[in-house]
Amino acid sequence: MPTRIVLADDHPIVLDGLEQLFALERDFEIVHRCSDGEATLEAVRRLRPEVLVLDIRMPKRDGLSVLRDIVADKLPTQVVLLTAELSEEETLEAVRLGVGGIVLKEMAPRLLVQCVRKVSEGERWLDQTAIRKALDRVLRREAGLGEASRLLTPREIEIVKMVAVGLRNKQIAEKLTITEGTVKIHLHSIYEKLQISGRVELSLYARDKALV
Repeated sequence: MPTRIVLADDHPIVLDGLEQLFALERDFEIVHRCSDGEATLEAVRRLRPEVLVLDIRMPKRDGLSVLRDIVADKLPTQVVLLTAELSEEETLEAVRLGVGGIVLKEMAPRLLVQCVRKVSEGERWLDQTAIRKALDRVLRREAGLGEASRLLTPREIEIVKMVAVGLRNKQIAEKLTITEGTVKIHLHSIYEKLQISGRVELSLYARDKALV
């Protein structure tokens, strides 16, 4: 029996290419193709294919959202994420959700076929570069948080993160429901504890420690 697969990508040219790629393989049967996340989830629920090849950037519902619902519904379909890029956070969430495979679009088409074949057999195929980058960031963030926690209070760490993403004192005060004066007092304390001179250095510190 051929492996039944659903293909999902919002670019018709990519979908056509995927269909042609798998049509050349005798051990695969394309049972549906979709161009948005909602249609993809509906197709998987209805057809229950062995494998879903899923673009992570989809209209109406992104790939991770589809993956979450497949896991929540305990559907038997294994998911292979196909993506041009994947952030560290997205990579880690996909791994936690038990994704069967992660393939970057820049990789050779034959590797995608190999990946789907392995996943259909119950194995996992994860792009090692993406996984390594994600794990490195997690380790850096944990180390950075540990160091920051030894020097700063939880409220001060919150403020560091907000400064690092570009929020001004007024915006920080509004988010934390405190006065701008209190924000300035916190910042003065943070600068002293970290021995830095201003917002630019603070932003660099936060990024170096992977706090944002």
